[in-house]
Amino acid sequence: MSQPSRQPIDAHTPAVQRIRRLSYVLDNAIAIPGTRYRVGLDPLLGLLPGAGDFVGAGLSAYIVLEAARLGIPRSLMVQMVTNILFETVAGSVPVVGDLVDVTWKANAKNIALLEEHLEIPRQRQRRVDWLFLALLLGVLLLIVMAVAALSVMILRWLITVITGG
Repeated sequence: MSQPSRQPIDAHTPAVQRIRRLSYVLDNAIAIPGTRYRVGLDPLLGLLPGAGDFVGAGLSAYIVLEAARLGIPRSLMVQMVTNILFETVAGSVPVVGDLVDVTWKANAKNIALLEEHLEIPRQRQRRVDWLFLALLLGVLLLIVMAVAALSVMILRWLITVITGG
């Protein structure tokens, strides 16, 4: 008995379009007047100590989850999570981190990686390695939580030093 053939995944697949839109909103939705440069909500979220980086990383992780459902290999998942980790960890550094958030654009990089992968002729549809993905996103979550907690602790310390209490 033959199995029904799967539709090839391309740039017009609803999942690809959905994560492409999310990436655009997070990294490029807002034009900076007088320039050709664009920013998104991710750098604005990063301005909120602790919670902003956590929310931004969560939305970015959703892009990786959807990409995994599309059958990307493990190496690409690791590359995508590394982009998110760099942006999150570097983005938590005061002042410099805000510049990293505006320039790194991990989500746009991850969409470019996905699109590059989708252009490769596919021999067969890959199955999602859910355990590997869960471990990878779990590590991302732990690191992001640690960075957020550290940001809150530093903010508390600064408030204590400034107020003398």
